[in-house]
Amino acid sequence: MDAKEIRDLEARELVTQIATLRKDLFGLRFANATGELEDTAGIGRAKRDLARALTVARERELARGRDSRAMTRHRKQRQEQHG
Repeated sequence: MDAKEIRDLEARELVTQIATLRKDLFGLRFANATGELEDTAGIGRAKRDLARALTVARERELARGRDSRAMTRHRKQRQEQHG
C-alpha cells in the first residue's frame, strides 16, 4: 500500500490498517524465526508499510495539535482585545 492510499483512509480505517500491519509483521517475523518464511524480503516490505501508516497517523496527530493551539491562541487574543 503506498502513502497516497494510506492518506486517503479515514481515521478508524487507518487505526485498523496499523493493527493489521503489526499483526502481519509479527507473523512474518515468527515465520522467519521458525524457518518457515521463504520470502524474507517480505519483512522489509511489511516494516516499510507499517512505517508509512504510522507516519500518516503522526502527521494527523500533529496537525490536530497545531489546530487546537491556533484556536487557543486566537481565543486568548480575542479575550485580550475585548478585555
